[in-house]
Amino acid sequence: MAALLDQVGARLRARRQEWGLTQAELAQRAGVSPRFLVQLEKGEGNISVGRLAEVCTALELSLSELFRGIGPGRPNKIALVGLRGAGKSSVGSQLAHTLGVQFIELDEWVEQQAGMTLREIFELRGESHYRTLERDVLERVLRESGDVVIAAGGSIVTAPDTWKRLQEGARTVWLMASPASHLERVRAQGDLRPMRGRPNALTELKAILDERSGLYAQADLHLDTDGLGLDGVVDALAHA
Repeated sequence: MAALLDQVGARLRARRQEWGLTQAELAQRAGVSPRFLVQLEKGEGNISVGRLAEVCTALELSLSELFRGIGPGRPNKIALVGLRGAGKSSVGSQLAHTLGVQFIELDEWVEQQAGMTLREIFELRGESHYRTLERDVLERVLRESGDVVIAAGGSIVTAPDTWKRLQEGARTVWLMASPASHLERVRAQGDLRPMRGRPNALTELKAILDERSGLYAQADLHLDTDGLGLDGVVDALAHA
């Protein structure tokens, strides 16, 4: 119960901060006492569903969204999402090592199933074939028993059915970074493709991030990799 209330409190606090509301303002809007709201956000005390619903109504937050992925029956798999250069591979491999579980690069499994590289898949078979492979591989990963850390492809959120399935089967984490950081990390890995022949690569990346941010934001947890760094992100996830 303590862990459940801690997670509920953290989500409500994050939502309140996104809305730019003080605790006093939210308490007045929801019709609850400021003291109760403080306790709620701290995860202290057992609260009634009715009073919790009043707070969610004030935030236009459904109970299903609030409780998705936490509490009894929650998924025992963690999925990292974000653009290329977000740090999914680095964070995923180190987190899996820390937790003593398997780490899976979803696109690597796609390549293994197809018997060709991602580039060849897109050039020879097209995006629709890649999406079919991605969904099949994801289903196989989610059906396997045991804990696992998954690094999903950067565009998985643009495939509605696959993204929904990932959210149902795993606790999703958006690894956030500035556009400049995304580009610099890809370049540091020795991959110059995003810049080759694209003088406006950073501008294009900003546009993609703007387009997908609303989808990435549907993840259960958001972590700023620029601010926390690799070890900080891994530590936060290991304790979450």
